[in-house]
Amino acid sequence: MAEENYLGRIEISPNAIASLAGQAVLECYGVVGMANKNLRDGIVEVLTRGNFRRGIDVKVVEHEICIELYVVIQYGTRISEVAHGIMNRVKFSVEKSLGLPVAKVNVRVQGLHVDEQA
Repeated sequence: MAEENYLGRIEISPNAIASLAGQAVLECYGVVGMANKNLRDGIVEVLTRGNFRRGIDVKVVEHEICIELYVVIQYGTRISEVAHGIMNRVKFSVEKSLGLPVAKVNVRVQGLHVDEQA
């Protein structure tokens, strides 16, 4: 994404936007972590903090940002509420940081995490 004015040009890479979005997701209630976009043999892998951008797709089309998030949610939480919380928090965080509108935030729940203590 690029923006120009009389002082020069500002470019924001999709990876930078993904970092902002990923940080916002990990702060949400009910989220265990980010998941890989591609499921292998139906097994969901929770990504480590350094790799969580592999669970995020960012597309910029005509100055609108579209974000796809692949997450693992804690079993026992209400999935729809957690997903809506993720959407709202990511949209707010990215728009506040960049000053640009986020058109869409899509949440794809790749799996549920069950506590082994239960």
